[in-house]
Amino acid sequence: MRAARRGIARRARTKGTTFATAALVAVSLGAVSLEAQVASVQGASAASPAIKSMAEAHLGCAGVDGDGYWQVSAAGGVFANGSATFYGSEGGATLNKPIVGMAPSVDGRGYWLVASDGGVFSFGDAPFEGSTGAMHLNSPIVGIVPTADGQGYWLVAADGGVFSFGDAIFYGSEGAAHLNKPIVGMASSKDGRGYWLVASDGGVFSFGDAVFYGSLGATPLNKPIVGMAPARNGNGYVLAASDGGVFTFGASAFYGSAAGQANAPVVGVAGTFTGSGYTLATSGGGIYNYGDSPFCDVAGSASSNSPIVGLAFY
Repeated sequence: MRAARRGIARRARTKGTTFATAALVAVSLGAVSLEAQVASVQGASAASPAIKSMAEAHLGCAGVDGDGYWQVSAAGGVFANGSATFYGSEGGATLNKPIVGMAPSVDGRGYWLVASDGGVFSFGDAPFEGSTGAMHLNSPIVGIVPTADGQGYWLVAADGGVFSFGDAIFYGSEGAAHLNKPIVGMASSKDGRGYWLVASDGGVFSFGDAVFYGSLGATPLNKPIVGMAPARNGNGYVLAASDGGVFTFGASAFYGSAAGQANAPVVGVAGTFTGSGYTLATSGGGIYNYGDSPFCDVAGSASSNSPIVGLAFY
């Protein structure tokens, strides 16, 4: 498949590059919070120049180590805001299948895009470790989650299937189970030795050392869940619905929601570096910030040719 070939070519160009190590967790539909994961692995390289300090987390959107985020469209267009840097996109390419998610590299100097067929596209210092672009899938891919050191990633499908690449370890899946509703997102635990899956009805499934803190599986919802963001210390998570509703579990605090306010469906949620806020992104490119999450502009009309499908925070 074309997506797989493109990824392999990019991997060849990055051969020999040294990648920094730090901790990372992903959010559904590619919406990922690097800040929610930095320092999640004890012993991560202190020499890594891109790892933010708690003081740098208060820089707002200014400066190379300030806050920022990327938004990605179904056509592969990438929109950088704040301190997030543009490293390339698939916006001008002919894709076999639409992009469904995005994740930042471990130091924020690159990112991955993933398509519904599992084709993976890597940019900047994000290494290509494989894809399902040439495989027959029972259900489309809905998200990508990097490992703690950024040298691998998981892909998750709507039927709950989990595919591991690079140093990503398989801890189980819902691929063989009967689900009431499809899986829409995934997030890894603090140390990367487990992960959660979330379904559109808010059902949460935990694997490895990921602790179950509750779900919405038995709760009537106004709109389906579309994304999940883990707490910074790994002992909780936030779920977001397409109408902007926000639901918190464990240590994740509630800072507000966009329910009844969003002018387009919410498609992703990401946490912040300090863990004291979160950001919602809509299909129209709109951004809603809560807690200490900074507003760093929107994709807006730039995404009018194709809907935004994911958010990655840096």
